[in-house]
Amino acid sequence: MDLTVVTYVVYLAVSIALTVWVARTLSRNGRIFLADVLRGNEKLADAVNHLLVVGFYLVNLGFVALYLRVGDPVGNARGVFEVLSRQVGVVLLVLGVLHLGNVYVLGRIRRRGVMDREQTPPVPPQDWTVPAAGA
Repeated sequence: MDLTVVTYVVYLAVSIALTVWVARTLSRNGRIFLADVLRGNEKLADAVNHLLVVGFYLVNLGFVALYLRVGDPVGNARGVFEVLSRQVGVVLLVLGVLHLGNVYVLGRIRRRGVMDREQTPPVPPQDWTVPAAGA
């Protein structure tokens, strides 16, 4: 069997497995964060979480598919490992960048929500003060 094809198969298997693992981990742990960002609205948190996971799969698997091609034919076992390390390394970097981007955006949303909550007084005003005469 051609070693380039073996490289493709191993690359796809590893990349897809990593993508699924990262997506499940982010989904499971991100749900709690989203519920906090969305002020306890569990249904909305689940919906947003699902949409983020679908988008994550589409972007990452699309990148994996586009990055599949190996420039030169792979001639030996050493070449298989060199190509796989480069290809999988780039996929891991893309996964990391996507994760950091999501965390950054959700952190900003959460920060804005916390600021909005802090600006509303805990008790509504009960009376008005009359301005002093001559003021």
